[in-house]
Amino acid sequence: MKLQKLIEDLDYINISGDLEKQISGIEHNSKNIKENFLFIAIKGFKLDGHDFIFDALSRGSKVIVVENNNFYNKRDDITIITVKNSRIALAVLSNAFYNYPSTRLNIVGITGTNGKTSTSYFLESIFKNNQWKTGVIGTLGVKINEQNYNIDKTTPEANNLQLFLHNMLEKDINHCIMEVSSHSLSLNRVHKIQFDIGIFTNLSEEHLDFHKSLDEYMNSKIKLFYMTDKINIINSDDEFGKKMISKLKDLKTRIITYGINSGDIQAKNIIQMTKNISFDLVTSLGNINIKLNTPGIFNIYNALAAISCSIALGIDLKTIKQGLEKLENVKGRFQVIKSDEDFDVIIDFAHSPDGFKNVLKTVNEFAKARIITVFGCGGDRDKSKRPKMGEIAAKYSDICILTSDNSRSEDTQVIIEQIIQGIEESSYEYFKIPDRKKAIKKAIEIARPYDIVMILGKGHETYQIINQKKIEFDEYKIVKDILDSYRQK
Repeated sequence: MKLQKLIEDLDYINISGDLEKQISGIEHNSKNIKENFLFIAIKGFKLDGHDFIFDALSRGSKVIVVENNNFYNKRDDITIITVKNSRIALAVLSNAFYNYPSTRLNIVGITGTNGKTSTSYFLESIFKNNQWKTGVIGTLGVKINEQNYNIDKTTPEANNLQLFLHNMLEKDINHCIMEVSSHSLSLNRVHKIQFDIGIFTNLSEEHLDFHKSLDEYMNSKIKLFYMTDKINIINSDDEFGKKMISKLKDLKTRIITYGINSGDIQAKNIIQMTKNISFDLVTSLGNINIKLNTPGIFNIYNALAAISCSIALGIDLKTIKQGLEKLENVKGRFQVIKSDEDFDVIIDFAHSPDGFKNVLKTVNEFAKARIITVFGCGGDRDKSKRPKMGEIAAKYSDICILTSDNSRSEDTQVIIEQIIQGIEESSYEYFKIPDRKKAIKKAIEIARPYDIVMILGKGHETYQIINQKKIEFDEYKIVKDILDSYRQK
């Protein structure tokens, strides 16, 4: 694409150089630059892209976008574009480069602290049952038809996000379900994405190392609902959901609410079972009984969000019921592994105080014996939640094993001691085993018939980040290997 055409929608301060250049790609990482790529220099939290301009030039870039005159150009063959905000420029230019893909897709954006991934996979199952070709972007990666792509963020950077949307169109996909993180909204990754429907799941304490306060966190989430064209779907049982409804009531977009205690779409007559949960769906279109293949009140809320979206898009109740009941499980979300010794191991991604409370309360409802919980807290993240998670784990578990969970640059022992501050207040007994694999092995060793071993925090992740190094760590495989080793004895 010619540069002159590419920048038509860009709000820039100044341009120096030729606009007739052909652009063959857009990148913000100089390592990925190829011949005739446009490089956008972004000032990050740890590194500044302006320090890598010469690296981008050496790799073949001839057009550089900079923020607030942060580069002096001495070369006549280079075009420099100065903008106020490089992140917005990345979104605007990527959108144009891939020919505005979101305008040709039906896009559902899902935001909230917990439940985004499960809601997206409930929704995908309904859409597939309705014979809609659907793509998914979120924590488990990008799914285009049955092809999966790994990503390192819940919501990718703008250039990669627009590329994935473009690729969906190339594969004749017409619906996209996207998890929209608070970071992506604050950092303009989803700027210029045209959302048809926005879904709010819930909001609780999380990412306060980034957002500083719950109000700031909510204000980042609410941005999604000002970007939607048609419908906003809000959990009206959630405290912050109620606040959002009040803030959004004057918008032209329609609001649909859902909940167990309130809402346009509700769940009643809930029956909690060991491995699943059933409820009567109550809607203006009629009522129908639905049985989910995973337990927990929190999963009813996730299902209600998906149901509300499906009804808004005109899908009938029978198709919705079939779609929900076809979904067996979501990777790393209350994922059950049975042992030969009559105890279960459950892997879950819960890594916030509210997430802990949800999954551990659910297990307590059907546990026949002890609950053994293995967990840690992420390093270089909000430290205030560590004692709270310790307190919750102690309240809802019989035994806790404290360990590592992506300690990053922090000392795992220090993180564990901060978790213990919450546990000690309850005079609770616990183990400290920093090596996560050894901690999991210990939990399985001490498990007795009918016990439940909860391994929390990592879920679907197949790595650990220790001392800033990413090492292979597939929790599901580790559990299976440990159980197999006992089976062979």
